[in-house]
Amino acid sequence: MAVFVLKRLTLQTIKTENTCIRRYFGKHTVRKTTPAPLSLTASAPRLTSLIPAKCFCTVEDTQDDKKKKTNDGTLTNTGRKIHARIIRVLDEKGSDLGNMHRADVIRLMDERDLRLVLRSSDTEPPEYQLMTGIQIHQERLRRREQEKAKPKAGPTVKKELTFSASIGQHDLDTKCKQIQQWIEKKYQVQITIKKRKHADEPENKAEEIFDQILQTMPGVATFLSRPQAVKGGTALMCILRHLSKKEEKTYVDSQTEKRDTLNKENGNGRESDVAHP
Repeated sequence: MAVFVLKRLTLQTIKTENTCIRRYFGKHTVRKTTPAPLSLTASAPRLTSLIPAKCFCTVEDTQDDKKKKTNDGTLTNTGRKIHARIIRVLDEKGSDLGNMHRADVIRLMDERDLRLVLRSSDTEPPEYQLMTGIQIHQERLRRREQEKAKPKAGPTVKKELTFSASIGQHDLDTKCKQIQQWIEKKYQVQITIKKRKHADEPENKAEEIFDQILQTMPGVATFLSRPQAVKGGTALMCILRHLSKKEEKTYVDSQTEKRDTLNKENGNGRESDVAHP
């Protein structure tokens, strides 16, 4: 009986010690696994870098459009909105008044009842001119006429015409009329004249025909490329074009000089006949 009691006490002691050991190590295990408090530095969100961007706005675009309209060479009455403090001023007759303060320019506008027009914004200081309303209207009309007179950009049209050197005069006159109609439309006309084989016509027959065609259009057409041999020398080819504005003016001036010279010679001849009968 005593042995049984001793064995039971021994087992109870071992059980108690195991329980204490488990509690001790379990307590430290829990403490070790307890998460540490989060630091403020680690939890703070990272700021992304700011990229400057142009916001969508129509105000700046409108201002750019106004600047373009002001500098495109059109005549616009600026009124009293003079951006520069000092400007160069021309009067209504085109005389240079020199550099003036904008306050003085506004006072001059009121005194003479004139408008102020921007001539050039690229100069320093910018250049303005005082003009009347009628002057502005006339200048606008003149510029419109100049724009209409400018040739429109586009591909050059080329017409081609081929005939024999033995062409009859009637047929040649018909072709000359057709060529002149094309030239007046600013077309380029390529003319090819074929030589007849074993013909009794002179060697320069084709050149004479080219000159004859050109003489029917004085002050209108000229050679873009002079006659040259093609197709192995069996034909001659040239290209005619319309005269430029400068060439037309030169032609008119030369004709005027010839007329004046003839008139002077005829006048001198009549005077000499009267003086010496």
